[in-house]
Amino acid sequence: MSTHNVWTHKGTFLLAAVGSAVGLGNLWRFPYLTGENGGGAFILVYALTIFAVGIPILIAETMLGRNSRQSPIMGMRYLTRTHNTSRAWESIGWLGAASAFLILSFYSVIAGWAIHYTWQMLTGSLSGADAETIGAGFDALLASPALLTLYHTLFIIASGLIVAMGIHRGIESGLRIMMPALFVILLLVLGYGVANGDFGAAARFLFTFNIADLSLEGWLAAMGQSFFTLSLGMGAIMAYGAYMSSEASLTRTAVAVAFVDTAVAMVAGLAIFSLVFGAGLSPGQGPGLMFVTLPMAFAEMPLGALIGGVFFILVLGAAISSSISLIEPVAAFLVERFDLTRPQAVTTMVVASWALGLLTVVSFNIYAEGTIFHALFGRSAFDFIELLTNIFMPLGGLLIALFAGWALTHAEVMKEMRTSETWFSIWRFLVRFVAPAAVAFVFLRSIPQIEGYLIPTIGALVIVGAFAAGRTFLIDHSQEQ
Repeated sequence: MSTHNVWTHKGTFLLAAVGSAVGLGNLWRFPYLTGENGGGAFILVYALTIFAVGIPILIAETMLGRNSRQSPIMGMRYLTRTHNTSRAWESIGWLGAASAFLILSFYSVIAGWAIHYTWQMLTGSLSGADAETIGAGFDALLASPALLTLYHTLFIIASGLIVAMGIHRGIESGLRIMMPALFVILLLVLGYGVANGDFGAAARFLFTFNIADLSLEGWLAAMGQSFFTLSLGMGAIMAYGAYMSSEASLTRTAVAVAFVDTAVAMVAGLAIFSLVFGAGLSPGQGPGLMFVTLPMAFAEMPLGALIGGVFFILVLGAAISSSISLIEPVAAFLVERFDLTRPQAVTTMVVASWALGLLTVVSFNIYAEGTIFHALFGRSAFDFIELLTNIFMPLGGLLIALFAGWALTHAEVMKEMRTSETWFSIWRFLVRFVAPAAVAFVFLRSIPQIEGYLIPTIGALVIVGAFAAGRTFLIDHSQEQ
């Protein structure tokens, strides 16, 4: 694979970035957070932080990818060399690759559950089932390592096959079919929810402006969501940016990605909660909403089995569009660094991540308790791996903002952004000061939730590491700036 491949169509990066951003979190986390934290008030805070944090870092990460035209790891190696900065900044690429690898390992397991429910819906197995039956079915799924491993394997193979086919025949062709189909399915489910559910209750839950319900935790959730929802700091955006046409506008594309990602989450929320409230059920967050509450709603509605099957195909498609973006950064690095063919690189990445995913599989059953992870960290292997990604991604995003804001010259940024001096000045101020401070605040605010000795250890490492890297960088560039 050439490291200078470019998407065939200028709009493909938008599809790729939206595909990476739109995942399971849009369908079960964002709508619930919105409803529980003041509705419109939460959306307002989210919109402000998307503008001040999400979009500036999205532009920065894309810019680093397009500037280097290489995988995140090799690209950061190239950029640190050409900008005479400390090689410590290469950690941006490694943090992104590590995040992608770890996330894929457990994301594939959870996304695999949708295979189970697609089959159950389309075969009518859940038609007329009561709450106890559906809840017991979900518990039985989690209790079966064999079933979880089967679905985990099928999902990760499907994702790997798309990436292994290449940038154009695989990822680009897949996204150009998959993303429009997902939007059509989402609108179909919304129409079904309006016709058969309680659309008014869903709209009130999501959009009633209630500032009293927006606590400090709600603010932090909105700020964190603005970062995590755009897939920042995990290498995907930088990897996709390396294939982005030089003519495509960074600013317009970043704004479009943020808008479409948010719109999908809102439409999904209206569709899902119309069904939930229409069936007289209580909204909840996380897997329970997707795999227990929604099947209960579909079981009670006309044509519920068919529409439920279509909905879980939507879930699968959204998950695959995200998972291929997790494979690409590491696969591209293996191709560039070790001269592997793309199928070899993808196979290496997928097999390793699949093997790590087995720890998540057994975290729900055989080793739910009493493992070395519980003894050392007070949590399951799955929870510990997820914790690591919640550290690596914000740290990577923080460093991306600082590097793009301070290392890239005015001429480089203007060449990439091709924008007015006013917007350039706003972007540079946001990416140098506001975005790093916001990401650091959300990140460090979450550390007290970590049990035991991990609190001082991780806190000290993060703070010392960030200050050391920043000090090295600012010394290197004090004269230039």
